[in-house]
Amino acid sequence: MRILLLLFVTFLITSLTNAQGQAKDGETKSKGILFNNITIEEAKILSKKTGKLIFIDCYTDWCGPCKRMAATSFMDQEVADLFNQKFINIKIEMEKNPIGSDLAKRYRVRGYPTLLFIDSEGILVRQLVGMQTSIALITMANSI
Repeated sequence: MRILLLLFVTFLITSLTNAQGQAKDGETKSKGILFNNITIEEAKILSKKTGKLIFIDCYTDWCGPCKRMAATSFMDQEVADLFNQKFINIKIEMEKNPIGSDLAKRYRVRGYPTLLFIDSEGILVRQLVGMQTSIALITMANSI
């Protein structure tokens, strides 16, 4: 009886784990915005090739709203699908990353989180400061 129960629990856990990562068409879907592990210069090159704007999440490790947005708005699947399709997404920890202070000066980052949208030349297209809801992110992304 114990063996049957153990097999059943194993089967149930495996089934649930596999079902959570599957899209309706059988493809695996990502959770949340996919942030590229690339430099801004690499993002500019990619932006030129693809015609996509660059989305930069300027955050700090101590920022509560940054953490909340990373856990909620950035994990919303509708936001993720839109941002992953429309932008080259990168995150920069503004105090630990050596380019953080240069970036803060160039784009006048005064608070966190700050969300920057720049083109392939580094020209600022849009800047948002503060915690953003999923609806606000979707509305903004559709407007640029």
